[in-house]
Amino acid sequence: MKKILLSTALCASMMFAANSEYKYEITPMIGGVYTEGNLDLERNYADAGLSLGFNLDDSMFDQVELGFLRSLEDVDYTKNGTNENTGVTRIFANLVKEYGLSDSTSLYALIGAGVELFDNEQFDNEDGLFGNYGVGIKYKISEAVALKADVRHLIEVDHGDNNLLYTVGLAIPFGKKAAPAPMPMKEKAKPMDSDNDGVYDADDKCPNSPAGAIVNNDGCEIDTDGDGVVDRLDQCPSTPKGDIVDEVGCSLKVNLNINFDTNSAVINNSYSSKIKKFADFMKAFPSVKAKIEAHTDADGSDAYNQKLSERRASSTVKALEALNVDSSRLNSVGYGELNPKASNETAEGKAMNRRVEGSISK
Repeated sequence: MKKILLSTALCASMMFAANSEYKYEITPMIGGVYTEGNLDLERNYADAGLSLGFNLDDSMFDQVELGFLRSLEDVDYTKNGTNENTGVTRIFANLVKEYGLSDSTSLYALIGAGVELFDNEQFDNEDGLFGNYGVGIKYKISEAVALKADVRHLIEVDHGDNNLLYTVGLAIPFGKKAAPAPMPMKEKAKPMDSDNDGVYDADDKCPNSPAGAIVNNDGCEIDTDGDGVVDRLDQCPSTPKGDIVDEVGCSLKVNLNINFDTNSAVINNSYSSKIKKFADFMKAFPSVKAKIEAHTDADGSDAYNQKLSERRASSTVKALEALNVDSSRLNSVGYGELNPKASNETAEGKAMNRRVEGSISK
């Protein structure tokens, strides 16, 4: 009988060998029972059996153990005058808690209950229930097998009889657990585009563009003609470069046009309002400058007309300075008779050519 059970244990060890990731654990075991003295049974006899462990997740216990132990040979009754003997089978269920000591060694405690069955009931040794508790040690030989040894105290329910069981077994895991589902990759946070203009905040130099605005790669509204007024608001989208513009992107034309008498550089009083308007504009926009250009008709020599045009430009600059326009913002030049506005063949044309023009630039 002993040889049969030992062979069974070895075959089970080979059959159920598996790796360390498992749902179940089967343990062929062999040991002995030390009985209480008043039971009229042999004080010490051998037994063997098998247990099946169900490993638990997310529980205060690590395993539920179901198993049985059976006496290896007939157990003699020791009461005087009897030649009786019996076989003893114990079936049990326990809760197991494991305490790791190292990567390969752990202690475990167990508690549970079961039923013991006697082939021949004698002297109050009867079939019945028992409770038990115990402690053991487990040593992992490899991923496929571990050595277990424990001691269990059994207390019979009806009479309070005591038995001490000691076992040694080979624990073989099987039923590989499914690999845990891979953690979903954290979705990479999408870059923010607070104003929904198609340019992410990190690159947006104009983060508050109005809805629907057409923007450049920097997230700023487009200003095609570069006049400082974005296309969305620009009513004059083709303003010449350098022109001063108003709030809707149109050029501010404040040209100064003064005509002079023949051979004169004196400004007629009738032009006072034009000069004041020009000066007021200059003061309203302190960043701009003015170009003062003076001309003559074709009467007289070239040299004389050049000097005359310069005097006309100078008198215009002095008139603006008198109205508190800084001279550093005024650029004056005389062109003599080089740039006629009209024909010098008529009196009307000559009058138009005797002029000073003033224009604004940045």
